[in-house]
Amino acid sequence: MKDPVSRRYEALAAEGGLVPDPEQMALAARLDQLLSDLSAARTKSKRSSLGWLFARGKAPEPVPGLYIWGPVGRGKTMLMDIFFELAPNARKRRAHFNDFMQDVQERIALFRRRLKSGETEADDPIKPVAEQISQETRVLCFDEFVVTDIADAMILGRLFQRLFSSGLTLVVTSNVAPDELYAGGLNRALFLPFIDLIKENTEVFHLNAARDFRLGREEGEPLYLVPPGAEADRILDRHFLRLTGRPRGERQEIALRGRRVEVPEAAEGVARFTFSELCQRPLGSADYLKLAGAFHAFIVSDIPVLGPQRRNEARRFIQLIDTLYDKRRRLIASAAAEPDRLFIGKGGSEAAEFARTASRLAEMRSEAWPDGGQG
Repeated sequence: MKDPVSRRYEALAAEGGLVPDPEQMALAARLDQLLSDLSAARTKSKRSSLGWLFARGKAPEPVPGLYIWGPVGRGKTMLMDIFFELAPNARKRRAHFNDFMQDVQERIALFRRRLKSGETEADDPIKPVAEQISQETRVLCFDEFVVTDIADAMILGRLFQRLFSSGLTLVVTSNVAPDELYAGGLNRALFLPFIDLIKENTEVFHLNAARDFRLGREEGEPLYLVPPGAEADRILDRHFLRLTGRPRGERQEIALRGRRVEVPEAAEGVARFTFSELCQRPLGSADYLKLAGAFHAFIVSDIPVLGPQRRNEARRFIQLIDTLYDKRRRLIASAAAEPDRLFIGKGGSEAAEFARTASRLAEMRSEAWPDGGQG
C-alpha cells in the first residue's frame, strides 16, 4: 500500500479520532518515506548474497532513522506506533526508553557475573551486549526518550556506536531537541559525542502541531464516575484513547532512589492505575511526587469507600490527591461514592484531612481543571 502511515492517519481523522493537523500530516509522510526506504533496503539485502543477517562479517547498509521531538500531546507517539505496526521488519522492537536501559543494565550485570565466574575473558561488556541487541533488532523505536541518569549517559555513546555500525535504524520520540538531552547533567561533556551520533544517524523532525490534540476531548464524558464497573471502565477506556491516541498503553517503571515504581499502563504522559495499585502498595509522598513529575494525567479506577479500618490506604489516597492537586495534574477516576461520601467515620485525623481531599476531588472533576482551578 502506498503511503500507509498517511492513509491510517487519514482514516483516524475520518472516524473522528483526531483533528487533522498539517504538522502531523508532514510527519506521517516522512514516516511513509522511511517505511519505503526500509522495504527497499530489505529487498536489496534479500537479493544480495549477504542476506538480511550478518553474512561474511558485514552489516546491512544502514537506513537513517528519525528523531521526533516536540511538546507533549502533539501525536508523536501515535504516529510512531502506526509506523512500528507497519514496519516490514521481523526484527523490530518498540520500547519505553527506561525499559530499554533496564534491559541493557541487566545484560551488563549478567556479563559481569560470567566474567567473575571465569566463563569469559573479555573485560568490556558493551561489545557483547551490542552484538546481542543488533542480532535481535534491526528497527528500534524509543518512546519518551530522555536521559537523566549518569549511568545511562555513560553507556549510550559506546553502545549506539556499535548498534548504528551494525545497521540499526532508530526512531525516537522526545519532548526535547537532541542538543538539549541530558542538559545540566553530571559530566555532560562525555555525553556530547552521543548527541552527535544521534544527529548523524537520524533526521531530526520537530513536530510542533498547532494544538495539543488531547485538549478539549473530554466534553460529554464525565471525569468522575460513580459507581465503578464495566460501564465506567468503558468510559475510562475512551478517555485513555482520546488523551493518548492509543487504545492501550504499556508498562513502565519510574526510577526512584535506587528502586523502581511500576506503572501498569502508560502512554503520551498519561498513566493508568487501579486504586489498589496506587494505594495498597507501600508508596509514599516521594513516590507520588515522582509520578506527578513523570505524567500530566492520571486515570484511577475502583476507588472504594474508605474508613478507619483502611487507615493506611486512606492516608496514601490523601497524599496522592494532595500531590496531584498541588502539581495541577488531570485526574479521571471511577469511585464507589461521590467525593464527600468516600470516607466514613467522624473521628481521627483522616476524617478531617479527607474533607480537604473531597473538596479537591470535586474541583478536579471539573472540565476547567487544571487551567481553571483555584490552586
